[in-house]
Amino acid sequence: MKVIETTGRICSINGPVVKVKGSMNFKMLDMIYVGSNKLIGEVIAIESDVVIIQVYESTDGLNLNDTVVSAQKPMFVTLGPGIIGNIFDGIQRPLNDFFSKSGIFLDAKTNLSSLDTDKKYKIELNTTVGQYVLPGQIIAEFMETSIIKHKVLIPPNVEGEIVEMVESGEYTIKDTILKVKKLNNKIVDIRICQEWAIRKPRPYSERFLNVQPLITGQRVIDTMFPLAKGGMAAIPGGFGTGKTMTQHQLAKWSDADIIVYIGCGERGNEMTQVLEEFTGLIDPKSGKSLMERTVLIANTSNMPVAAREASIYTGITIAEYYRDMGYHVAIMADSTSRWAEALREISGRLEEMPAEEGYPAYLPSRLAGFYERAGYVRTLSQNEGSITIIGAVSPQGGDFSEPVTQNTKRFVKSFLALDRQLAYSRHYPAINWLNSYSGYVDELASWYRDEVNENFLDMRTRLMSILQEESTLMEVVKLIGSDVLPEDQKLTLEIAKIIRIAFLQQNAYHENDTYVPIKRQFSMMDAILYMADKTKKILELDVPMSVIQKYDIFEDILKMKYDSGEEDELYFSNLKRKVNLMFDSIQQEYKAK
Repeated sequence: MKVIETTGRICSINGPVVKVKGSMNFKMLDMIYVGSNKLIGEVIAIESDVVIIQVYESTDGLNLNDTVVSAQKPMFVTLGPGIIGNIFDGIQRPLNDFFSKSGIFLDAKTNLSSLDTDKKYKIELNTTVGQYVLPGQIIAEFMETSIIKHKVLIPPNVEGEIVEMVESGEYTIKDTILKVKKLNNKIVDIRICQEWAIRKPRPYSERFLNVQPLITGQRVIDTMFPLAKGGMAAIPGGFGTGKTMTQHQLAKWSDADIIVYIGCGERGNEMTQVLEEFTGLIDPKSGKSLMERTVLIANTSNMPVAAREASIYTGITIAEYYRDMGYHVAIMADSTSRWAEALREISGRLEEMPAEEGYPAYLPSRLAGFYERAGYVRTLSQNEGSITIIGAVSPQGGDFSEPVTQNTKRFVKSFLALDRQLAYSRHYPAINWLNSYSGYVDELASWYRDEVNENFLDMRTRLMSILQEESTLMEVVKLIGSDVLPEDQKLTLEIAKIIRIAFLQQNAYHENDTYVPIKRQFSMMDAILYMADKTKKILELDVPMSVIQKYDIFEDILKMKYDSGEEDELYFSNLKRKVNLMFDSIQQEYKAK
């Protein structure tokens, strides 16, 4: 039998890009071990007798003629129990374990498994010998954390008859728990964990339309620019506009079952803050640590650039694994701009022809390949699961016309544009209501009508029209002042101010305001428009706005986001009663005149 030679020798080193000669049996996207320390790499190009590899670790210390060995399989991650609550780098190395072994800096000589291979899990299989199993079938369940139940799946590429299985008991991820005879008579060992290539999407049975919202508790998102479960959203913004803080709020409060946070190329101190805050956050749903349903992938700006490029694929593959169990997963990618910069650097080292601003010509297709792995699906196990991708974009100088932002807009349906002026004026979330949009409004219309109120979207449209009108009027005000405006236009400016302060602005540190249920959001919106309608009727009596503004009802409306609580219906009915009292008082006063 002929032995396939999978070993080559380094002939060129250019940062993370290594060229190899000596073997014709390397395949595209093969996982590679480079040098004596077995640095992890991946084949990205093959040119006649030269194989080009991108290395996911620092290439310091590599020499010409060092040995390079192919693993004969694509770059993969290990999927199994122990992922939830863990902190990985871009290629799924457990950072806590590395810290205990080699200190604060990763040592290339340290070789650790992605998941704990010694920990035992109590397994009780729901199958029998002779049973025919299908791809994605759930064969056992056990608690991975106190919140998340782990479901052991038949790998997507395995189908056949069970010929051997273990008794109920405790097993590690290395132990074989089933043996399945495939249709080609090949016997396959099934373990609690499985491997999957990060660049290959995991299969599913059916993809659905986005008909359920991802409720975040943030009014400007849920009401004005909703996200859908299985949807795609971008949060672009310049430095200091609150991208990371917005994603923190979404991670903490969104009604996803599992959160995957990918820190892709961010500053080390910012990533440290994320790690410290997430490990200390309490999950508002369960009252336990948020880490019990969270996976963190930390790849800071000083880590190897190639690993930054791989980190989002690692994150999305982990998300697909839990989606296949029937969970709703939300991915926070912070930020895709740093990932695109990694693509640009590697492309430059490969001497590829640059496109706009030096980015490679395949930037749009790579962005599309990432965002299209989102979706609301029926899994192979016939459960429903979803992946929602929320990617932060960091355009240089806040310029939304740069390539990453523009190409991202082509693939996402919700665009939450952060505004520097709003952020500097302490308006958070600093989402600009004029530059943002959501393509999910029509798709979610029936849900809002059935689950909240049939008038929900009509009221949302009215709020948006008032804000649009305010923007037009402010151009006039800047030139000649507001005193010359007609009374109805003064009312528009006053109502728009209330919408901005009382509804769009939200205090993450206030108990009542950090998270607002969707029905309370409707009640707040209803109260604002109720007051607007009543006040408009008062203006028809030739009452000037200056008289109406003397009443404290405007202040009551502004404070409702802090004062409303569990007794929402009673609070808002009392608020409307105050509006009516004001209306009656002014009406009687002017009739008397």
